[in-house]
Amino acid sequence: MTESPFIHRFEPAHRAGSPPLLLLHGTGGDENDLLELGKMISPGSALLSPRGRVLEHGMPRFFRRLAEGVFDEEDVRRRALELGDFVTGARQRYGIDAPVAVGFSNGANIAAALLLLKTDALAGAILLRAMVPLSDPPRAELAGKPVLLLSGQADAIVPASNSARLAALLSESGASVTHKVLPAGHQLSQADVSLARDWIGNVAAEAA
Repeated sequence: MTESPFIHRFEPAHRAGSPPLLLLHGTGGDENDLLELGKMISPGSALLSPRGRVLEHGMPRFFRRLAEGVFDEEDVRRRALELGDFVTGARQRYGIDAPVAVGFSNGANIAAALLLLKTDALAGAILLRAMVPLSDPPRAELAGKPVLLLSGQADAIVPASNSARLAALLSESGASVTHKVLPAGHQLSQADVSLARDWIGNVAAEAA
C-alpha cells in the first residue's frame, strides 16, 4: 500500500454508531490540534487528522493564500482534490465510512471546497469560522448532506456577508445547512463545542 502524502493521526472508533471525523486544523496547527475537540463533540468516533501540506512562514495550511481573506483559488482546487484522494485512501486503509469533516478556519475553508469539488468524499461537515472558498464554484449536487456552519458575530477575519453567502451557496447546492452566528470572534467558544456535539448527535441518530 502506498504511503499517504499527508502526515496524519488516526484514532480508531471505540463506540458503534459514531460517525468518523475528518479533523482539519487552522493556520499554524497540525495533526494533533483538533483531536481533543473531536473527542468532545463525538466521543467514540474514529478520528482522522491530517496536517496541511502548504507552509506559510513555516505555519502549516491546507492551501495558499495571496493575502488575508484572498485565496489562491487554483491551489484551493488542487489541494481540495488532493485531500479528497487522501480521504479515499484512508477509508480503505482504516476501514471507515465517509467522514464528517470538522474544520476550523483554514481547515473549514478546505472542507467547504471539498464539499463543492468532490461531493462524495464527506458525509457532512462542521464548518467553524468558514469563508466562501471559491469565487466561481462548480455546480455541486449535495443532496441533503448535513452541514453545520458556526460563525462569530465579532469575527474580524470572516465578514458576516461572506459566511451568509457560504450558507446560501451550500443550501443552493442541496445541502441541509444549519447556520448559527454566535456572540464570539474568530476563536472557538464553549458554545461551538455544545452546538457541534448536539448537531452531530442528531446526524448520527438520523443515520441509524
